[in-house]
Amino acid sequence: FLIQRGLGTGITIYAPSIILSALLGWNLNMLNIIIGILVILYTVTGGTKAVNVTQKQQMFVIMSGMFIIFFYILTNLPEDVDFTNVLHIAGANGKMDILDFSYNPETRYTFWSGITGGFFLMLSYFGTDQSQVGRYLSGKSVKESQMGLIMNGILKVPMQFFILLTGVLVFVFFQFNDAPLHFNPTNVEKVRTSNQKEAYENLEKKLAELNTDKKIVNQIYIEQLKHNEYENPTLKKQMVALSLKEKDLREKAKVVISKVDGKTETNDKDYVFLYFILNYLPKGLLGLLLAVIFSAAMSSSASGLNALAATSAIDIYKRNVNTKSDKHYVYATQYFTVFWGIVAIGFACISSLFENLIQLVNIIGSIFYGTVLGIFLIGFYIKYCKGKAVFIGACISQLTIFYIFYLDIVSYLWLNFIGALLTVGISLLLQKIFNKSES
Repeated sequence: FLIQRGLGTGITIYAPSIILSALLGWNLNMLNIIIGILVILYTVTGGTKAVNVTQKQQMFVIMSGMFIIFFYILTNLPEDVDFTNVLHIAGANGKMDILDFSYNPETRYTFWSGITGGFFLMLSYFGTDQSQVGRYLSGKSVKESQMGLIMNGILKVPMQFFILLTGVLVFVFFQFNDAPLHFNPTNVEKVRTSNQKEAYENLEKKLAELNTDKKIVNQIYIEQLKHNEYENPTLKKQMVALSLKEKDLREKAKVVISKVDGKTETNDKDYVFLYFILNYLPKGLLGLLLAVIFSAAMSSSASGLNALAATSAIDIYKRNVNTKSDKHYVYATQYFTVFWGIVAIGFACISSLFENLIQLVNIIGSIFYGTVLGIFLIGFYIKYCKGKAVFIGACISQLTIFYIFYLDIVSYLWLNFIGALLTVGISLLLQKIFNKSES
């Protein structure tokens, strides 16, 4: 838990750093350190109360901002493009392939991996993760804690679906408005002042021509939708072909950027939404959206650090040093908050090496959550298994999960189910062996 939550907290520090880096042109790692220190300061000084109080305001800002951006994009699309047409355009470009009922375990997202692996992922997250459980424990009563859990579960899915749907709207928006060849402004600035400027500008010209073609094809598609003509294989093939050409141009741009500086991170997916809000939103809304992103990031970072510190202080430190005063353990928790804050900052500095931040959070969780959930299931329901068998079983299970992930033979979501199953199964087997050897 400590390892995976420490890594996950690093990602939530990295996310707002991207924004400030694009706005101010500052070094990304320096911003990771600055933002990390700010989160550490208010988490150390305020503790659980500070985390809980700030999260209420942050949640309000997040939801308000997301609703405003959703309806702003919808009202600023061409007149003929309503919400239904948005879904049709996104679907024609392969952005609405939500359900895949195939049984291939290597396919990352299928209905079966979502229902099974996703269920075990959420069961572990809401049932064993201290960043969530800590919130239940801070409730004034059992009923309040239960209501908090129920509301969390009820709101989690629609909220995430709404956020992803907003991403679909941004994609459709760029079908009718110009998008840059590369979304990271810092990289673009570097290439414009280098000997690769001409090569980059040639690619930009090709993209401009492609954008014109995309607008024409999409407008034709809209006209067909107005006449309830939903199926036109030829037109859809054109749309897919244009998308592939656009993707190819963007990949070539990354190659050009890497020639300027081999150490530059060319992955710009996390800058797409940022580019949109910086270049297309009115200034007042821009401020609100930046507040939304910072609120979401700092809320997750603070609760993560608080959970890491509490777990380290109570489950490890106090268990081994149990003769001190309560005040001593409060100080110990603060020191652990600083320690894990430094660890999270360190991981934030390498987060740019990964393709997608949301996906990365779930991958990290899936690698560890299955084993943790298996341990909890045994602790609650299988009294027959003792500590020694569970410990060894969990270690074997975790090493097996590492190996499966390394081989990349199944979708990462299945790791939650496999990890829990292995932990329970191996622990039961080992306990039987230990009982026989003792008798």
